[in-house]
Amino acid sequence: MLRRLFLSRLAASTALVGPARQVSAASQSILPQPAPLRHPQDAWLDQTSARHKVVFDTWFSDRFNESAAFAANFFRINKTEYGLADADLAVVLVLRHGTGPYAFNEAIWAKYGEYFAAHQSGADVKAHPNPATNIYAARLTAMVKQGLQLAVCNLTTHGLAQALAKDRGTDADAVYKELTSNTLGNAHFVPAGVVAVTRAQEHGYALVSVG
Repeated sequence: MLRRLFLSRLAASTALVGPARQVSAASQSILPQPAPLRHPQDAWLDQTSARHKVVFDTWFSDRFNESAAFAANFFRINKTEYGLADADLAVVLVLRHGTGPYAFNEAIWAKYGEYFAAHQSGADVKAHPNPATNIYAARLTAMVKQGLQLAVCNLTTHGLAQALAKDRGTDADAVYKELTSNTLGNAHFVPAGVVAVTRAQEHGYALVSVG
C-alpha cells in the first residue's frame, strides 16, 4: 500500500513538472523580434513632438464624410475635454483609392471634377453619388491649419494622371505634375497609401480605419 501511494505521488509530481519544462523549452525557442526598419520616405512621420498621434485611413469616396468628421472630432474633443493644444496632436489623414482626389484644390476639381465624380470608387455610389466638386476642401483646409497632415497615395495619383491623360488626350507626366502642384496644404505624396498606414503604426500612430 505504501509503495503504491509513493508511486502515485511520484507520478503526480512528474505530471506537474513535465509541462513546466515543456513551456520553458518553448519559451527559449522564441526569437527576439527586431525593431521595424526606418526609411527616409517615412521620416516626416517623426517630425513632431506631439504626445498623441493618430492616423485615419480612408479609401471609399462615399465614406469620406465620416472620416473627415472623426478627424475634426479628434481635434475638438482633445481641446475641449482634455485641455490640449493642437501642437499636442499629430493627426495624419491617408487619402488613397477612391478618396485620393479630395487632396486636390478647387482648380483641379474645376477642370476634372466631372471625371472624378464618374470614376471615384465608393461603397455604394448609386445610393450616394460622388460630388463633382471637392465638398470637403474647406473642412480639410481648416484642419490643415490645426496641424492635420495629408498623406496622399502616389500610386493612386499616378493612376489618376494616366486616366485623365487618356480621357483628355494629353501627356500623363504633365497631368501628374499638375495634380501634385495643386493640393490642399501640406500634402505628403507617399509611395502607397496602404504602406503609409502600416508605417504610421510602426512610428507610434494609433489607427482609425473608416473606409
